[in-house]
Amino acid sequence: MTTLAANSPRTNELGDMNDIPVIASDIIFEGAAVGIVDASGHARPLATGDGFGGFCVTKADNSGGSAADINVKVRERGRIKLAVSGAVITDVGLPVYASDDDTFVFSPVGGTLIGFIRRWVSAGVVIVEFNAPNFVDPYQEYTVRELISGAKTLNAEDCGKLFWVDTTAIFTLPATAVPALCKIVCGGAFGAVQITLNPAAADSLEGPDITAADDKDVINTLATARRGDFAVIGHADAVGHTITELKGTWAREV
Repeated sequence: MTTLAANSPRTNELGDMNDIPVIASDIIFEGAAVGIVDASGHARPLATGDGFGGFCVTKADNSGGSAADINVKVRERGRIKLAVSGAVITDVGLPVYASDDDTFVFSPVGGTLIGFIRRWVSAGVVIVEFNAPNFVDPYQEYTVRELISGAKTLNAEDCGKLFWVDTTAIFTLPATAVPALCKIVCGGAFGAVQITLNPAAADSLEGPDITAADDKDVINTLATARRGDFAVIGHADAVGHTITELKGTWAREV
């Protein structure tokens, strides 16, 4: 092992800025959410499947250049005012996703995590805290995500999926011989979307503070339902499917 025998000044970077090489033949405009291409590590206007690199500070025009001819300067952490579709005051703390460089939503389906809401400003406008190097998608373990806007009957091919529900919906579970391991998340504003978990007629639903009974639904109470409420369906036993996690107010059908 060799140790220094003289001063060795280093190049240090201060603040929250970063420079990322840009892909060929593209322009990243000021204010754009910057995506990192998984296959190459180059920056571009964020697109589906990209990582998040931060927000563009100064327009980077590489429209006539090859990959990495120029860099884009980004702010990789901070707080920013964004228009987020459907945002209401009760959404503070929720994750925000981008589906392109200027479209910000709550749905994790097809989106890249940008950050978390820290303050509500007005209808559909919020302050989002972002930290590209460190923030982790709370749904990262679910690589297959589906948007549900109506009734859904679960089957074995739904195992491992995350369902983002933007409309009141009934989820019909299969008989216990068929696994239904998934996470079902309310995507509606406060009091707007109700999720019902409907077991097969001969089965029950077991879970936290739920008294199991055959053919009785478990329902996310509409009056207090909020974006981010969820139920995780786990393994089944002879009685029925098991709800291993709940967020929000859920009650068994009487």
